[in-house]
Amino acid sequence: MHLKNINLHQFKNYHLVRAEFSNEINCFLGTNGSGKTNLLDAIHYLCFTRSAFNTVDVQNILHEKSFFTIKGDFELEEKNIEIKCIVESGKKKQMLHTGKAYDKMSEHIGLLPVVMIAPDDTQLIKDGSEGRRNFFDSIISQLDKPYLHLLVRYQHFLKQRNALLKQFSESGQIDQSLLEPYNIEIINLTKSIYIKRETFIQDFLKGLQKHYGVISGEKETVEVVYQSDGKDLDFETKFKASLSRDIILKRTNKGIHKDDFVFTIGGYPLKKFGSQGQQKSFLIALKLSQFQILKERKGILPILLLDDIFDKLDDLRIAKMIELVANHEFGQLFITDARPERSKQILSTINADKRYFNIKDGMLSPD
Repeated sequence: MHLKNINLHQFKNYHLVRAEFSNEINCFLGTNGSGKTNLLDAIHYLCFTRSAFNTVDVQNILHEKSFFTIKGDFELEEKNIEIKCIVESGKKKQMLHTGKAYDKMSEHIGLLPVVMIAPDDTQLIKDGSEGRRNFFDSIISQLDKPYLHLLVRYQHFLKQRNALLKQFSESGQIDQSLLEPYNIEIINLTKSIYIKRETFIQDFLKGLQKHYGVISGEKETVEVVYQSDGKDLDFETKFKASLSRDIILKRTNKGIHKDDFVFTIGGYPLKKFGSQGQQKSFLIALKLSQFQILKERKGILPILLLDDIFDKLDDLRIAKMIELVANHEFGQLFITDARPERSKQILSTINADKRYFNIKDGMLSPD
C-alpha cells in the first residue's frame, strides 16, 4: 500500500497544494512552523478520518475560510482508490471512497493502516489513562470492526446513562426502571470489550518487548499492565452498588471507560522510574509494535509517519531506526525535519527511492 499523491485545499496553513510521492521515502523539509507536520496530519486524515492533533475538524480549516478538502490517490493491493475528506463549517464531515460517500466514518477505519511517531507521544506515558485507552482502541479498531461497533455502542449508552444520572441528581428523584436498560447494556458491553482488549494486549506485548530490546539494548523487562473493572467477576454487583456515588458525581464511575494500560519497566511505573532514554526507547518500541501487529494481521505494510524524530532521539536510537529502514522493514515513509542537510546525510546510506520537499509559508516544492 502507498499514497501516490495528495491535494490540499484550505487545510491548516495550505491554500492550494499538490504533491506526488515516492513509494518509499518522502522527506518534508522546512523551518519550524512552516507546515511540515500539517502534511503528515493530512495523510493521517485520509487514513483515519481525523486529525492526529486536533479532533475539532473545523479548527483545521485555513484561517478565515469556511471549508477544507484533502484528496489522495492510493494504490492498495494493486488497485487504485481515491479518498477525499471534506469539512465545511456547519455541515457534517464527509469521507468519500472513489466518489462514494461513507454513511459512517467507522466504515473507513482499517482500510488504510497508518502509524505515526511524533514528539507528543510522551503524553502516552505522562498523561492520564484516556490517551492510552485511545491509543490501543485505535489499533484494535483498525483490526476488528466488531470491536469498533462495541465501542460506539458503549459510548452511546454511557452518554445516555450519564444524562439520566444528572437528571436524578438535580431532581432528587430516582427511577430505577429508566436506568435499568442502560445498566444492562453497559455491564454486558464492559465484559465484551474487556475480553477483546485483554486478548489483544497479550499478543501486542510480545512485539513491544522484542522491539524495546533492539532499540535500547537494555536488559530491563517492560510490560503493559491492563487494569479493568471488566476482569472483576463481581463487576455487575459492584456496578449497581455504585449508584449512589454515580448520582452524587453525575457520571458513571465503573465500566470499561475507566480502564488503564500501565507502562512498567523492571516492574515499576515507567512514568516515575524510567529515565528519559528508557521512556524514548519504550515509545519507539510501542509504535514499532503497533506497526508490526497491523502489518501481520492485515497483511499490508502501514504508512509510517515520522514527525521530527531526528531532533528528539539521540544518535543510538536514530541509528537503530535507520537500520530498520535500510533493511526495508517498513513500506512508505514520510519524515519531517527542520534541518535539510541532516536528513539527507542520515538517509544517504539507505538504498531506496527518496523524494525531498521544501516547505515554506504554506508552499511546497520538490527539492
